[in-house]
Amino acid sequence: MTRFSLSRRTMLRGLFGGATVSVGLPLLECMLNANGTALAGGGALPLRFLMYYWADGVNLGDFEPGQIGADWSLSPAMASLAPVKDYINLVTGLQNHCAQRITHHEGMTVFNGYSFLNAQGGGLSTNAGGPTIDQLIADAIGAQTAVRSVQVRVSKRESTDGDGGTTVTAISHRGTPGNLTPQIPQENPVEVFQYLFGNFTPGVDDRSERTHVLDAVKADVARLKPKLGTVDRQRLDAHLTNIDELQAKINAMPPSCQLPDEPTETNTDMGGQEPITSVVEAHASLIAYAFACDVTRVASILFKKFVSSTVFDEIDASEAHHSASHNGPDDTNWRNGVEYSMQKLSQVLQILQNTEEVGGTNLLDSTIVYASTDCSTGASHSIERQPIILAGHGRNYLKYPGVHYQGTPWNGDDFSPNASGNTSDVLLACLQAFDPAATSVGGGAPESNSPLTAVVA
Repeated sequence: MTRFSLSRRTMLRGLFGGATVSVGLPLLECMLNANGTALAGGGALPLRFLMYYWADGVNLGDFEPGQIGADWSLSPAMASLAPVKDYINLVTGLQNHCAQRITHHEGMTVFNGYSFLNAQGGGLSTNAGGPTIDQLIADAIGAQTAVRSVQVRVSKRESTDGDGGTTVTAISHRGTPGNLTPQIPQENPVEVFQYLFGNFTPGVDDRSERTHVLDAVKADVARLKPKLGTVDRQRLDAHLTNIDELQAKINAMPPSCQLPDEPTETNTDMGGQEPITSVVEAHASLIAYAFACDVTRVASILFKKFVSSTVFDEIDASEAHHSASHNGPDDTNWRNGVEYSMQKLSQVLQILQNTEEVGGTNLLDSTIVYASTDCSTGASHSIERQPIILAGHGRNYLKYPGVHYQGTPWNGDDFSPNASGNTSDVLLACLQAFDPAATSVGGGAPESNSPLTAVVA
């Protein structure tokens, strides 16, 4: 009997109100070769990349583990990452070689390998010096999917200290040095859902009239299911149920969460507080579903902007996280905020881990997550020892279980920490997973020509 085969690019399609609606499929066994090691057409299985940014640094004494190598343990600040610990390669003790320093801005070099450029007006306004690692990866693989990349943002709070320029506007930048376009992150989960999965346009309060995208593709589902094996039918049903449940959650959100005229207001406060946990869940779930059905393979999450007025109300913080960072490493409010930031990263990673693919694997098995911040410790704005968390093993590209690589032992000083090496070496290691021919990342002093092989399997 001839084995039924299905293209990885197959979409469920239908019509609603005269418009075409498309829903992507998850990776099914019938899309693979007989051995399950590649796509039926001979192409490699999808490899994904997620860039994640949390702001204002860490408290080094609580954050950096005392052990290095394979036998390392999570530090107190990183304890919430325990469910995904085997998937983590931690990099500490490296030097960010940005050529200029004005607080926080120079730390963003850790995402692109370029020194920032002074923006018009000077002061605390800077522009990114070059494309970020997610966009270099999108240049290499973005044409393989319907959506080149997706960028989302959780906290909508802005800087109260006058920081400006594209370095602040977005963490993701596309193009070439001198000709960059900031990739503005979307704050509203409804907007992200529209962008990735369906053609519907909700109004200010039209929850009872919103398009149900799965209704539009029922006929296509009915034609496809009889051709699938039992396991693939179950996987398709689970995938459609997940999309259905996700849309139900989004539709149930207050109408004030719809996209208004001002984009900074799309994430609506609840009683003056930001619903951070629910927004993280919605954004991470959307990215997971987009990865699973191959709508896109590149994404970025901006958890909060640096120097923003974000207050972590969910843990009863008494002041903005940025201002708490200046209270010093022993401040309880500051320490709790760093732990909270790690909890939200863990939330994202666990959603990827809980999204199953064929062969018993999950999205952390097929994804490389690059997570970092803009300084090593907020009290000093130092860019020595900026921590980098690599999660996932990217189809056996990164070491699994992960290791703790330390460029140089910490000198115990939060205000003048020591470092060696080059943070851009980690960027190059990530890029080569998607573009093996790449020989460098960045430019000027931060440029790297030597990938950090200590984390590569």
